[in-house]
Amino acid sequence: MKTLIHNATIINEGIQFNGSILIEDELIKRVFKEEVVPDSVLREATVIDGSGKLLIPGAIDDQVHFREPGLTHKGEIATESAAALAGGITSYMEMPNTKPQATTQEELAKKYARAAEVSAVNYSFYMGATNDNLDEVLKTDPTQVCGVKVFMGSSTGNMLVDDEQTLAEIFKNAPTLIATHCEDEEIIKQNTEIYRQKYGQIVPISRHPKIRSAEACFKSSSKAVELAKKYGARLHVLHLTTADEMQLFEAGPVKDKRITAEVCVHHLWFEEKDYIAYGTRIKWNPAVKSAQDRAALWEALLADKIDVIATDHAPHTLDEKSHAYFQAPSGGPLVQHSLTAMLEFVKQGKISVEKVVEKMCHTPADLFRIDRRGYIREGYYADLVLVNPDKKWTVCPENILYKCCWSPFEGTEFSHQVSKVFVNGQLAYDRGHIDKQVRGKRMEFNK
Repeated sequence: MKTLIHNATIINEGIQFNGSILIEDELIKRVFKEEVVPDSVLREATVIDGSGKLLIPGAIDDQVHFREPGLTHKGEIATESAAALAGGITSYMEMPNTKPQATTQEELAKKYARAAEVSAVNYSFYMGATNDNLDEVLKTDPTQVCGVKVFMGSSTGNMLVDDEQTLAEIFKNAPTLIATHCEDEEIIKQNTEIYRQKYGQIVPISRHPKIRSAEACFKSSSKAVELAKKYGARLHVLHLTTADEMQLFEAGPVKDKRITAEVCVHHLWFEEKDYIAYGTRIKWNPAVKSAQDRAALWEALLADKIDVIATDHAPHTLDEKSHAYFQAPSGGPLVQHSLTAMLEFVKQGKISVEKVVEKMCHTPADLFRIDRRGYIREGYYADLVLVNPDKKWTVCPENILYKCCWSPFEGTEFSHQVSKVFVNGQLAYDRGHIDKQVRGKRMEFNK
C-alpha cells in the first residue's frame, strides 16, 4: 500500500519546506524535499493533495487519563483515543489511577490488552507506584512501558506515595523514567483547613490556587529533583504551574538532560481570573494559577527549560463538575483541542509552529526514547497530521468527541483545523470521519 501526501508545507526538525511524503505500508518510505516527485511514484501511489496544508508528525501526549477500567462513565480508551485522533494526537501515555489501579504487572497487562482491541491511536501505559508495591514496580520492562508514575501529591484516585523509604528506593532503583505529580500534601491540608474555617463547605473555586498553592508545588518538585540528583534517576516532572519551579530546571536540548519538565495546554491558556467565568470546569490539580505564573511558564517553554507540552486529559461528567468546590473533581478533557489551541498561539505570535512541533512531537519521542516516532524521517512510522491553517471553526457540543460531551474550549473559535491523520500509514481520520477499523500499536522504547 503506497500513499503520497503531495505538495504540503512540511514542519519538521526546526524548519519548514514544501515537499511530499511517500508512505509505504506502515512507514515513511521517502521524503521529497523541494524536489519533483517522479511520475512513477505518482502513478503507483494514492495521491493526497497537501497544497495549502501544514504536514507535521503526529503529536505525542505523555499524560492522559482515559478512565478505563472502572471509570468508564467518564471516558473509555475507545472514545478518548478517537478524540485524540481527531485532534492530531497519534500516540499517548496513559496514567495508572483507574479502578483497579495499574499497580501490578497483571493489571498493567490488562490495560495493554484492552488498548490493542480498541485504541484508535498508538499507546503506552505507566506503571503506578504506591507505598507498598516496590517489587511490582521493579519488574517493569523499560523497552515496553513508558515509565513509572509517582503521585507525590494526592489527586484523583489517591495513589499518594509519601513513605520516605519507598520514595528513596523508587528513585534509586526504578528501571525506567519516573514521572511525578508534585504537590506537597501537608501544605495542601493546612491550606484546606484555613479556608474551611473561613468559608465552611462552600469554599469559592477561586481559592483553589491558594489551597493547592505555589508553595505546595515548589516544595514537592524540589524534593523530586533532589531525589533524582541524589540517585541519578531519570525524572520527568509533570504539569508544572509556578514561576518558582522554573529555577529547578535547566535550559537546553532534552537529549542532554536526566531531569525534564512538562507544561499542560490549560496552564498556558487559562489564568487565575478565569475561575470567574469557568468555575469548576477549569479545576485541575495542580491548579491554574496567576497571570505571573503563566507568563513564567511561557518564558521557560520558549527558553527550553520546559521540554514537553501535554494535556493531562482527565474527563469527568458535567454533573460531577457542577458540584461545590470540595465535591467537584479536578480534571478536564483536552486531547481533541490541544494541538489546535497551541496553533492558535502560533497565530497570535506567542510561539512558532516549529516550536509547537518540537514540544508536542519531537521532544516527547526523544525524552521517552520512543522507537521511530515523533519525526518525519524515512524509515519511521507514518504517524502524520495534515492541518488546514485557514479553516475557522468553533468548538461546540455537536463536534466534541469526548464521552463526557463537554470541553473547557466550548465557544472558542480556532483558526486551524486538523484535516487528515495517518496512524502507522493508515488514513485513520479524514475531515470529520474516523475509520473505526484502524488500530494503533503498542509503542516500544529504546532504553
